[in-house]
Amino acid sequence: AVELMESGGGLVQPGESLTLSCATSGFTFRNFALSWVRRAAGKGLEWVSTVDGGIAHKAYYSDSVKGRFTISRDVAKSTMSLRMNNLRTEDTAVYYCVKERLTSFVSAERTLELEDQFAGRQGTQVTVSA
Repeated sequence: AVELMESGGGLVQPGESLTLSCATSGFTFRNFALSWVRRAAGKGLEWVSTVDGGIAHKAYYSDSVKGRFTISRDVAKSTMSLRMNNLRTEDTAVYYCVKERLTSFVSAERTLELEDQFAGRQGTQVTVSA
């Protein structure tokens, strides 16, 4: 069975950094793009970033995190990470990792359609507060 588990969240002050991790199993890791999405309290789901599978590992970012967040994947460990620098209060949310349907990123909208994939998981909470 496909399994993904998020970790690494916590409470930090604005301007600080965190690194989230996603451990995966149950599928051929290199064949699928992987994404991070987040949900802030009382708000809808937001796409954050995606890294392609295959060889190139091309990365994509939402405008709200571009230049501050870096996504990566480790093929040997079947894990994905999200390095978050210069965190802002508006980054406060529960973060989820998502296995895409294809090797390459299609669109944020298509990623958000995969909400059922993590509906039963608690994700990892990131709280940015002074």
